[in-house]
Amino acid sequence: MNSFFARKYVVSGIFVAIVLTLVARLFYLQIIDDSYIHSANSNVMRKVIVYPARGVILDRKGKVLVQNEPVYDLMVTPREVKEIDTALFCKLIDIDKEGFIKRMAKAKAHSPYRASIFEKQLSVRTWAQYQEYQYQFRGFYVQKRTIRSYPDSIAAQFLGYVSEVNDKDIERSNGFYRSGDYIGRSGVERSYEDLIRGKRGVNNLMVDALNRPKGIFMEGKYDTLAVAGEGLVSSLDKDLQILGENLMKNKLGSIVAIEPATGEILAYVSSPSYNPNLMVGRQVGNNYMKLLNDETKPLFNRPIQASYPPGSVFKVVSALTAQQAGVIDRNTVFFCPHGYSYGGGRGWMGCTHYHGSTSLQRSVAVSCNTYYGFTYAKMIDSRGLSGPKAYDLWRNAVTQFGIGHKLGIDLPGEKAGLLPTSEFYTKRYGNDKWRSSFNISLSIGQGEMGITPLQMANIMAIVANKGFYYRPHLIKGIGAQKIAKKEFTEKISAGVDEQYYPVVIQGMSDAVNTPEGTAWSNRIPGIEMCGKTGTAQNPHGENHAVFFAFAPRENPKIAIAVFVENAGYGGTWAGPIASMMVEKYLKDTITAPKYIQDRIYKANFLPAPKKVADPKIKDVKKADSIKSKTDTTKSKRQVAALVKPKETIVHHSEVKRRYE
Repeated sequence: MNSFFARKYVVSGIFVAIVLTLVARLFYLQIIDDSYIHSANSNVMRKVIVYPARGVILDRKGKVLVQNEPVYDLMVTPREVKEIDTALFCKLIDIDKEGFIKRMAKAKAHSPYRASIFEKQLSVRTWAQYQEYQYQFRGFYVQKRTIRSYPDSIAAQFLGYVSEVNDKDIERSNGFYRSGDYIGRSGVERSYEDLIRGKRGVNNLMVDALNRPKGIFMEGKYDTLAVAGEGLVSSLDKDLQILGENLMKNKLGSIVAIEPATGEILAYVSSPSYNPNLMVGRQVGNNYMKLLNDETKPLFNRPIQASYPPGSVFKVVSALTAQQAGVIDRNTVFFCPHGYSYGGGRGWMGCTHYHGSTSLQRSVAVSCNTYYGFTYAKMIDSRGLSGPKAYDLWRNAVTQFGIGHKLGIDLPGEKAGLLPTSEFYTKRYGNDKWRSSFNISLSIGQGEMGITPLQMANIMAIVANKGFYYRPHLIKGIGAQKIAKKEFTEKISAGVDEQYYPVVIQGMSDAVNTPEGTAWSNRIPGIEMCGKTGTAQNPHGENHAVFFAFAPRENPKIAIAVFVENAGYGGTWAGPIASMMVEKYLKDTITAPKYIQDRIYKANFLPAPKKVADPKIKDVKKADSIKSKTDTTKSKRQVAALVKPKETIVHHSEVKRRYE
């Protein structure tokens, strides 16, 4: 009897243990482990992210600069993937088997139960091929999105590009961005990211066991709509931009054209440039590395990041600030004996010609260095102040023309240029007893001074407006209402009264429209263009060609700066480019002689590519090492004859010494 009861308790205990095990297992599966509910939901419902279209960017006349085109991201939920025809799958989306394995491993590492991107940006054509066989590939589905498209392949540095967000972007966005989202990386795509990115939505779809959509879940009750980004109307004139990029082909430099009355940028050329379409699609990574390693630096945004000695354009600023300071007036005359002597005769700053007695107006027209040597000396040495204190007054006047600080353009990465402080020179010379002779090259826009092409064009806008400017900008209207940013409607004074501009403007007109002027060959029939040539000294090679102008003289419509690196004379190379740009904008035609146009279009000032050692040549040298002693000696003599002596590198800060 006792044995019977013992067996009874044992059997009962076994049943209780089994029941408890089943209950525990059910509790684990239903409460703790969510894999089955993920799988069940995936078999019934699919959440599809609806990516908004980024805002379209137009030129000032409503022509499209940037638009969107559809692409498809191939998504995968690893747990749902069953046996598939891997060879067919790889062929359809143009990858190899090794690529398939790597992508699948990455997806599983992300989550076996949640969908992630398997392959990005399938084209419409690839998607069409894949769609026919989609039912065979359970666990995969396609998610539609858009990418940027550039119909004319222009203005790459202005427009910028878009790329996928990284972990830092996601962290900085406070949860707005998620993995797989895209963000503006440069240009106006970055500056206006918050406005043009839009807001994503979600569609909940019902699907069957073969991953085929079967309708909208709960009649769209839980769906959210995507909101497209705001469109942008740029200030750019597309036709003028295309002309500028063609004129600057095979050249290093910039063109910036501004509408003086508004500060709107009409043309923004950074050369060499690149096709912005290279920065979209499945090959963007490879294309980016090629551009990054290009010796000509096409990703470098020259109009706002390159800093050059301004050369003769600075004489315009000197003429205006010196009048405002009262050290010269329109009747002031200086004698030019082919140069300016300073430092008690120990130093000499040469001038291009013997100008003799030269007035302020004529000094601008003929670009007399001597005149501005005397003017700078008066500003620094003849105001009853120490050199550093007088220099501070001079520097303050110059900075009001937008030199030495950022102008605030609506692009990332703008540089301030360079205008040294008095402390810089005091530290350099070891005391504060220095005078104008210690940095006389500043008087003609050389020496330690550096300004950006944007700042150069803005100086011309100031002169055209006779004393003020609006902050240069590339976007004139935002959204359907074409709203303008407040900071771009603010009128900024350059600190020189209007009464001092006419004599300088007349000198600039003479420079272009009279035979004695330095830009006589760049005049435009029927248009009074006021301009200034420049040949900025470059201690590292050929001089830079510079030209600045505005037109017409009355009611100016365009102010322009052209900078061509290592080209030589401004009137020969930069001047014709500016003239063609101005005439195209004002008259929609170009009347420059064909031989001049051909010369500009065909010119190539790109540096010679660096020679890369060829492994085959090394092999030949090894083979040649068995030559006779006589042959080897002859070879050494031949090589020695070809070796050039080392070039002496003169630093930017040492240009002044050329005059001493």
